[in-house]
Amino acid sequence: MADALSITASSVDPGLLTLPWSTPLGEWPSNAIVFLPKGISRHLVRFSSLSGRVVAVKETTEEMARREYDMLGNLARLDAPCVERVAVIAGRTDASGRPLPAALVTAHLRFSLPYRALFTQILRPHTATRLVDALAVLLVRLHNVGFFWGDVSLSNTLFRRDAGAFAAYLVDAETGELHETGLTRGQREHDLDVARTNIAGEIMDLEAGGRLEGGVDALAIADGIVSSYRSLWGALTDKETFATSESWRITERVQRLNDLGFDIGEMSIEAAADGTRVSIQPKVVDAGHHQRRLLRLTGLDVEENQARRLLNDLDEYRARRKGADDEEMVAHEWLTRVFEPVVRAIPWDLRSKLEPAEVFHQVLEHRWYMSQAQARSVPLAEVLTSYIDDVLRHRRDEAMLMGPLTGTMTLPIPTASGSIRTLGSPDADEGEDEDDDATVDWRDLV
Repeated sequence: MADALSITASSVDPGLLTLPWSTPLGEWPSNAIVFLPKGISRHLVRFSSLSGRVVAVKETTEEMARREYDMLGNLARLDAPCVERVAVIAGRTDASGRPLPAALVTAHLRFSLPYRALFTQILRPHTATRLVDALAVLLVRLHNVGFFWGDVSLSNTLFRRDAGAFAAYLVDAETGELHETGLTRGQREHDLDVARTNIAGEIMDLEAGGRLEGGVDALAIADGIVSSYRSLWGALTDKETFATSESWRITERVQRLNDLGFDIGEMSIEAAADGTRVSIQPKVVDAGHHQRRLLRLTGLDVEENQARRLLNDLDEYRARRKGADDEEMVAHEWLTRVFEPVVRAIPWDLRSKLEPAEVFHQVLEHRWYMSQAQARSVPLAEVLTSYIDDVLRHRRDEAMLMGPLTGTMTLPIPTASGSIRTLGSPDADEGEDEDDDATVDWRDLV
């Protein structure tokens, strides 16, 4: 087997050789498996540990594995949200020399979850809407770089929390095609129709299993991706005409796209022959406007909505620092005096609950609610104590959520307050941690 085994990877991890490739994936021993929730797939998928990280292994044909490996590499170069490729394993045989399917290995996206793992027993309407909106943004971004998906669905997507919303990542690129000249309207509409059909089926499946909150319309949820997609696509690509005296509308269009999280790399401007009208149309639009600004100022690489929220806090901090004109200097001060002390204050045993940027966002949210309830500006140190004890400690770990999707994840457990919560609920309170609080020095907080 060793002579026949073929590994294709941009950077080969020696640990790949230690995985049991001579055993069919469905028969891998438990010591080679990491139990993480996964979406519905037409192929057998298992998670395994590789050199200190978790990878997903999917059995498929060698041709399809290599095709998807290449596609994920192309999407990564285009900065499209997708999982990271690791390797293609071909030439597998069992102990008797019989051939086994090839395997595609991809990196597990930390702090991401398949849509079914974002709830346990009941899918609430607002959660479903946020998931569909995130998928619409992903589809727009993929279409914008010329990627035809062919099998758009919630099951083929991973979701990460993004400051009250979700960020979506493509998982399965098996059916995808990349068109350098862009997609036709028919191709985009086909993807949109497939998305609507698949989402409706996925939601109806939840409904049939009694996992959909009463009164929720599965078709209305599915229709949401169509309206969300068309609204965003129109904002990015529609041609706009106005009088020459309204040239300020060019700046307004740019600002509108920035607010949506996009930058314009190139714009087409046409003036009428008589000089009375001007038409503009964005030609090159890149996602990640707020991400790039935050990365430039602080070095923090986070999701778009998280970046927007952190920049708002940074801008407010700068406004309080009257006379501080140097944006980079103030950003460094905010990073070291506000953001980093909050992150350091989180006890070590709780740091796999959420990403640091998401924790910071939730602390700001918690501060707002506490201040409203108490009709005063609550100090950040007090907010942090309350957030850690009353919110974060009861969440499940999302860096790599362990275990199956049902059974142990849906057992009711008591909380510190004596009430009953369900392990694995989507938006708060997943399991009490009984470890003692870490000692925190609050003096660095402002």
